[in-house]
Amino acid sequence: MSLNNRYDFALLFDVKDGNPNGDPDAGNLPRLDAESGHGLMTDVALKRKVRNFVALTQDQSESAPQAGQKRHEIYVREKAILNLQHQRAYSALKLDAPTDEAAAEAGETEAKKGKKEKRKGSASEVDLARKWMCQNFFDVRTFGAVMSTGINCGQVRGPVQLTFARSIDPIVALEHSITRMAVATEAEAEKQQGDNRTMGRKHTVPYGIYMAHGFVSSFLAKQTGFGEDDLELLWQALEHMFEHDRSAARGEMSTRGLYVFKHASELGNAHAHDLFDRVRVRRKPDIDVARAFSDYEVSIDDATLPSGITLIRRVG
Repeated sequence: MSLNNRYDFALLFDVKDGNPNGDPDAGNLPRLDAESGHGLMTDVALKRKVRNFVALTQDQSESAPQAGQKRHEIYVREKAILNLQHQRAYSALKLDAPTDEAAAEAGETEAKKGKKEKRKGSASEVDLARKWMCQNFFDVRTFGAVMSTGINCGQVRGPVQLTFARSIDPIVALEHSITRMAVATEAEAEKQQGDNRTMGRKHTVPYGIYMAHGFVSSFLAKQTGFGEDDLELLWQALEHMFEHDRSAARGEMSTRGLYVFKHASELGNAHAHDLFDRVRVRRKPDIDVARAFSDYEVSIDDATLPSGITLIRRVG
């Protein structure tokens, strides 16, 4: 079933003694706004967790109920060769396209020549391939993708967009020295002369509560085939994605609030920023240093919502 409503949503989550999103340009320190000290988490990191949740929970085996209709495959995944995914679309549709080997080498050829190669596919073929990719890959029809490298499957503007998450208060990034009793090679063992302790660094945020904003366009959803079932899966992913993404580096991360503003129309019944301003998170006045979710108060002004707006509290 296609979407007939616009949605705006606020996602509230926290981290305790972990690194929610390390910055590779800063030695993997937690990302932060250098001017204000507020913590940041990129939209890319949030989308990665949604993708991981969908890949983990949706059965794509041949014995699945919708075998042959693998609507929940993930396009952007670890070590995936994207041009080979494009090749699958042309092969499934029995369209003329380069071989698998050519698809894999297409990106390297372009890089070596320093210019773009002429890509295969007429306008009608590209349109068919784009539709096939949307039908089969959850993240393509949800977040969109640029699929015009090598074998051309066009470009998709995703109906779901996320902002960077920003912490409510400035964060403190701690750096810890850690030791390992074992070494990796014999050369290291000889160098340390019997002392097998190796040193390392670990970065954490003692506590931080973050908020991100998201938007769902029904107009773009109709173009990609993103439907009500996909929307429900998205809500589930945002609610539970941290529960299945545990690691020592990320500490304890939890979704604390998911507040969905549903518009009665496709165009929308209120400005998104007016709706987001109704979700307020404040540290309690008697708390100097926050170290738990209970140190904050969350309030939502839903008594005077604009006409045509319905608030759905998925979490919180």
